[in-house]
Amino acid sequence: MNGAGYERGRVMNVSPAVTAFRAAFGHDPEVAWHAPGRVNVIGEHTDYNDGFVLPFALGLGVIAVAARAANGLLRARSMQYPADAIELEPTDLRPGKVTGWVSYPAGVLWQLRRVGLPVEGIELLLDGALPSGAGQSSSAAVECAVGMAVNELFGLALDRIQVADAARRAESDFVGMPCGLMDQYASLLCTEGSALFLDTRSGKTEQIPLDFAAADTALLVVDTASPHRLVTGQYAARRRDCEQAARALGVAALRDVTEDELAGLLPRLDQASWRARVRHVVTENARVLRAVALLRRGCVADIGPLLTASHVSLRDDYQVSSPEQDSAVRAALDAGAFGARMIGGGFGGSVIALVAAGRQAEVTDAVATSDVISATGAGLPTPICTSVRPSAGARRLEINATGADGGT
Repeated sequence: MNGAGYERGRVMNVSPAVTAFRAAFGHDPEVAWHAPGRVNVIGEHTDYNDGFVLPFALGLGVIAVAARAANGLLRARSMQYPADAIELEPTDLRPGKVTGWVSYPAGVLWQLRRVGLPVEGIELLLDGALPSGAGQSSSAAVECAVGMAVNELFGLALDRIQVADAARRAESDFVGMPCGLMDQYASLLCTEGSALFLDTRSGKTEQIPLDFAAADTALLVVDTASPHRLVTGQYAARRRDCEQAARALGVAALRDVTEDELAGLLPRLDQASWRARVRHVVTENARVLRAVALLRRGCVADIGPLLTASHVSLRDDYQVSSPEQDSAVRAALDAGAFGARMIGGGFGGSVIALVAAGRQAEVTDAVATSDVISATGAGLPTPICTSVRPSAGARRLEINATGADGGT
């Protein structure tokens, strides 16, 4: 998913974005918002099946600086794509009108206007430090940063759940990626030091304390540098499989099937692909619940086997992994990781590995020298391993004369 082509691993601050905004538009921005990317601990491809997920927010994300436009136009710039500027009348916004990174902020404005909110012209500049297509949800970070900025600029008085819903609708209905709501909820609702346990059917959330350091562990995110491509149809095809299988089983969503029922229900499905998709979703929901139970007791290392089982299911039943991701998982496990799995929609992207605190360097070296990654990823950068921890969701940044940032 092409969020905004962000630079791998760059430390962020609002000052460059403020400076770039002034250069582009000739005046100061009025607001600045930061929205983070996310890592999903476990619960992949369950959110659009009314299931359970367990993401946490990353420290890195997207900064949106913005001001109301006196001429009523949408004027958008990205520091990562300086040549891809856009100027449009808000009334010209419609699906298919814009493509690439611009479609994500444009989609948010379109959705807010679509429901009758008084959103007019805006001048917008984006900056970010998330790799596009790495499974860290750069597109949702764009949508949420823009949504919160627009919410403040035009006094819309939306709460964070309403902004998250508008962002998800933008991605689904404007961009054309039929996503669930996990990414946007994670970017807006996560709290520092916790993972967000989300029931995507009811919308109920619970903050689950997650302190890797206290458990003498670390969570590594491995950016394999093999970006995934979700709008090409494979993601939508998986979703159709799930919806058709649910109808064949007579349930509202695959969330309604339990592990105990699998053996009896799967033979009712004629297509092997449906049986495989159902098996993944049902067992993945069960793994999320087990992981939450373990984390409530502080048993962080014990979720490792659940991560690995999730990867095997995503690779074999959901068939969304890639050779690069499989290689990274195998290398991490061989080097002693408690567990590892691909994250994100699949077909490339990142991997997470849960490791003992003292084995980070060993696992990192093993992944970086993985033979399969070198063979299948010819021309790709060396995989980057980064230790991450749960951070806060979207926050407002203070702008002063020098562009120095703070947060509220």
